[in-house]
Amino acid sequence: MTALPSSQARYILMHEADNVAIVVNDGGLPAGAVFASGLTLRDKVPQGHKVALVDLPQGGIVRRYNVPIGYAVKDIAAGSWVHERLLDMPDARGLDNLPIATVKPAALAPLEGYTFEGYRNADGSVGSRNILAITTTVQCVAGVVAFAVKRIKDELLPRFPNVDDVVGLEHSYGCGVAIDAPDAIIPIRTLRNITLNPNFGGEVMVVSLGCEKLQPERLLPPGTIQIVDERNVADVGVSAEAPLDVVCLQSEHHVGFMAMIDSIMGAAELHLERLDARRRETVPASELVVGVQCGGSDAFSGVTANPAVGFCTDLLVRAGATVMFSETTEVRDGIDQLTARATTPEVAQAMIREMAWYDAYLEKGRVDRSANTTPGNKKGGLSNIVEKAMGSIVKSGSAPISGVLSPGEKVKQKGLIYAATPASDFICGTLQLAAGINLHVFTTGRGTPYGLAEVPVIKVATRTDLARRWHDLMDINAGRIADGDATIEDVGRELFQFMLDVASGRKKTWAEHWKLHNALVLFNPAPVT
Repeated sequence: MTALPSSQARYILMHEADNVAIVVNDGGLPAGAVFASGLTLRDKVPQGHKVALVDLPQGGIVRRYNVPIGYAVKDIAAGSWVHERLLDMPDARGLDNLPIATVKPAALAPLEGYTFEGYRNADGSVGSRNILAITTTVQCVAGVVAFAVKRIKDELLPRFPNVDDVVGLEHSYGCGVAIDAPDAIIPIRTLRNITLNPNFGGEVMVVSLGCEKLQPERLLPPGTIQIVDERNVADVGVSAEAPLDVVCLQSEHHVGFMAMIDSIMGAAELHLERLDARRRETVPASELVVGVQCGGSDAFSGVTANPAVGFCTDLLVRAGATVMFSETTEVRDGIDQLTARATTPEVAQAMIREMAWYDAYLEKGRVDRSANTTPGNKKGGLSNIVEKAMGSIVKSGSAPISGVLSPGEKVKQKGLIYAATPASDFICGTLQLAAGINLHVFTTGRGTPYGLAEVPVIKVATRTDLARRWHDLMDINAGRIADGDATIEDVGRELFQFMLDVASGRKKTWAEHWKLHNALVLFNPAPVT
C-alpha cells in the first residue's frame, strides 16, 4: 500500500500494478483537484471511491489489490471516477485446479510472555466473562424468559458481584421446522455449542415450552454437560449422567404466569451461586479464541481496519491463540489465496467443500453472488463482491490456515481457522459464538451498532470521520492509518493489547458499556413445515 504525501488531494494505491486508487480526503474531491503525482480529477469523486490512474480502454481490466475487480464497460479516461456502473464483474473463480497448500511461509518466532486474567472452565476452555446464560429450546418461551431475565438482573444479580451478566439465548428455531431433515443438524448443534460457550462457565440452564420439536434432551443429550462438585467449587468433573436443568413452562406445577417466573428465578439462583464463587486467574494469551468479522464495509476496510486486524491475527497465532475468520460469500472470490495458505491438502479440500456447499445453497435460492454487496458498501466505494472479498480476506493476516469448521461446529485446535458462515453479521456472530469464541472483533466503515451480549465485541473504525462521529461506539480508530498518523503495525499492536485488557475485564468495550447486542440468528437451511 502506498499513500501519497499529505497534501490537499490524496489517494491510496494498494499495489504498484493497480490502475485505480481510492480518494482519501474527507468529503471526497471536486473535479479539477490535482494530486501530487500530477493527475487531475475529471469528475467529482466521493471519499473512498476509485479514480482511474491511466486511460482504461473498453473491456480492459480494472485492477485493485493487483487483482482484476472488473472490466471497463466503456473507455474511461485517466482522472475519471470509476464506480460500479462502469464495471462488468468477473466470473467467480472455479473450485477446480486451485493451488493446494503451496504457500510455505517461514515460521515466525513464538510470541511469549503475554497473559490475561480469565476464568478456567471444566472442559479446559477459558472465559473472558462470567455470565449466566439461559438457553431456550423454542421461540415461544422468549417473552417469558425476557421477563424473568429482567427480574433476575434487578433482584438477584446485585447479590452476586462476581457474575457479569445474565442473558437469555433467544432464537427463532425449535418448532415449525423439519427437525429430522439432514441440514437440521446445523441449527441444533449451533444452539448446543452456544450453550457451552466458554463465557458461561459450564452452567447450563434451559427453559422449554414442552410441546416443541426441539426437546431439551435432543438439544443437550447426556454427556454434553460439564458439572461442578458443589462440595468444592475448585473440584471440577465431568459426568455423562449429569441431570439437565430444565424449567418446562407447560409443567402442571406452573399455575399461572408468576409460577413460571418463580421457577426460572429459583433455578437461576443456584447457578448464580456457583458462578459467583469463581475468580479470574492469570492464563497465557494462547487461551484467547477470537472471532474476526466485518460489517458495513467500505473501500477503507481493506486499507486500514482489516489489515490492522490481520497484523493482530498474526500476533495472536504467534502467541498460540485461536483466531477464526468467516463470511463465505465475502471470501469466496479469493478461494485460490486461501487454499494456497492451507497447512495441508486436507485443510484446502475442506475449504473447497464448504465453498461448494454454499454455492449449491445459493443456487437453490437463485441468489446472484452480486447480491452480497449492499447499497452502503457501494456508497462507501466498493464496486462489487470481488473488490469486497480482497479487503475482507486480509483480516486473516498471513498465517497458515490450519483448520476448517462447518457451520455450528466447535473449534478444537489452535491457530488460524476458517469457520464457514454466511456473511450476515448476525448469523456469522452466532456461528462464531457456537465455535467457542471468548472475544469478538468487528470492523466497520459505514458504521453499525452491532454487538453481542455473550462476548465482548471490539469495534474498529476504518475512517477517522466515523471514529470522530461515533466516538462513543468505536473502540479503535484504524482511520489513522489513512491519515498518515499511524501504521498498520501500530494499530495492530494497539488492538492486541486492547484485547488482553478487555479479556481480563480491565476494560469494557463501548458495546458492553451501552449493553448493545443483537439477537441470535440460527442458520437454518432445512425446510420449514
